[in-house]
Amino acid sequence: MDGSGNSLLAGPESHKKRVAYFYDSKVGNFYYGPGHPMKPHRIRMTHSLLMHYGVHQKMEMLKPIPARYKDLCRFHEDDYVAFLKTVTPETQNKKQLRALKRFNLGEDCPVFDGLYSFCQTYAGGSVGGAVKLNHGHSDIAINWSGGLHHAKKCEASGFCYVNDIVLAILELLKYHARVLYIDIDIHHGDGVEEAFYTTDRVMTVSFHKFGDYFPGTGDLRDVGHSEGKYYSLNVPLKDGVDDESYQSLFKPIISKVMEVFQPGAVVLQCGADSLSGDRLGCFNLSVKGHAECVRFMRSFNVPLLLLGGGGYTIQNVARCWCYETGIAVGVELDDELPYNDYYGYFGPDYTLHVAPSNMENRNTKSDLEFTRKYLVENLSRLHHAPSVPFQERPPDTEIPEEEELDMEARGDRYHKWNMSDWDAEDDTICHSQEANANGVNFPRMASPTNQEQANKVKQEEVTEATSMDEDNEVDENMTKVTERHKEIKEEQASPEQMNNLNISAQILLYDSTTSV
Repeated sequence: MDGSGNSLLAGPESHKKRVAYFYDSKVGNFYYGPGHPMKPHRIRMTHSLLMHYGVHQKMEMLKPIPARYKDLCRFHEDDYVAFLKTVTPETQNKKQLRALKRFNLGEDCPVFDGLYSFCQTYAGGSVGGAVKLNHGHSDIAINWSGGLHHAKKCEASGFCYVNDIVLAILELLKYHARVLYIDIDIHHGDGVEEAFYTTDRVMTVSFHKFGDYFPGTGDLRDVGHSEGKYYSLNVPLKDGVDDESYQSLFKPIISKVMEVFQPGAVVLQCGADSLSGDRLGCFNLSVKGHAECVRFMRSFNVPLLLLGGGGYTIQNVARCWCYETGIAVGVELDDELPYNDYYGYFGPDYTLHVAPSNMENRNTKSDLEFTRKYLVENLSRLHHAPSVPFQERPPDTEIPEEEELDMEARGDRYHKWNMSDWDAEDDTICHSQEANANGVNFPRMASPTNQEQANKVKQEEVTEATSMDEDNEVDENMTKVTERHKEIKEEQASPEQMNNLNISAQILLYDSTTSV
């Protein structure tokens, strides 16, 4: 089998793109705890899959530079970031109970070993991707560990602690007068919408399940406020939406947005919990249907930042994000999976694509048509491409060149990676380091805010077999993951378990005259 895949068909999307891919192997070691549906190990599974397909040969591989304390405070409150930096599993139940409640940490957003380092890593990848796009070094930047869209200015929410998306958009606004944010996660992108609810420089478009479902926001009539009125678009959907129904809304709405708003850059949050069969989801999208959104945005030839997000059936998350990485670099990957370090997870078919189920699509044609007409009508009320008064642009964010991992220097190393290589490299969850060591150095810009790491933590042998085991237990022997596992019944979380976090009533003010 040709591991490199086949070239995409001729057309605008087939043009070669310079793709920057951000990945830190240590992100796969972070562990939310037993039974928790969020599993960062899915990022390592995705990486292994695309390496064995040979996709890495067609893009620039970069290790994200951890975001510093002051970088995170570009959006988040200082005291909230300080709490994330200092709280540990050992101290949380002794002297920080009030702070846990204040900052909304608990069952959904637990305190785990290396929490702050985890936030630094995934935020650093998203901001680093924005920097690559700003400097014109890349056409597309990818950070599958990012996309945590629920985090608020001063609280965690929905498995999200730091809103890397908002931080990346603030970085993009240094160079671009307008930035478009699109969210195809099954959950509403409430944290990002809230942050930019009153500005016309950022348009947010969220396609999501609406109703008795976390976070309970994202009504069709929520359109923004003040200067941001009609710059927030919400596309509420019902259970069982399939590829055809989804694209009947996505393409006409986004086409109109691109025409009217004319963004200088696009951020696409590719949450994979909208796929069919997701552990917490109720949509019926195929991998190809989900990836069609990436293919469509790629065709506009606008700087594009691709981020991860939700996704709780981890083998399908890996399939989806691997396939979408292939689309980004311009190859169509074979359906037959190459042998990889997690091969046993993809049985019994061992294919890249998973067929949608026969679940009922509760989105009627009349519902879809009403939603489309309503949103297109709102877009027609906007002035084309709102302008921004000229001001001095904030200083550039510089990424140290020595941190960029050149593919020529790496040679064939990635072809040969296996679990023993990863275990040798990731001998701890995270290395102790100061907050300002090799941090992303971008200046404070007009944002909604006022304005390192502790000792080494013990290693967690995270196999992520939780979602593949009948009893939801972690497999202790990752070296045997190549054995074919049985298809299992996944634990289903009730909507009530996902609805215990409330959206903050505060609307974050944002200066629409931020310099560019």
